[in-house]
Amino acid sequence: MRTHFITAEIDLQETPAELLEVIETELKKQGEPLRWAVTSVDTDEQKATVEAVVTTVKS
Repeated sequence: MRTHFITAEIDLQETPAELLEVIETELKKQGEPLRWAVTSVDTDEQKATVEAVVTTVKS
């Protein structure tokens, strides 16, 4: 198993619940999220930056 630090840019959503679902879906594309945080929000561009640590199966 390997761990990776990733950064993702996420479009802001109408509700916090929708935003949470979009973040989790995007992170799972990269591996299994161990922890993540929204580190910045650009209100002009309507984007949030998420930093995460994910694990992947060693191949």
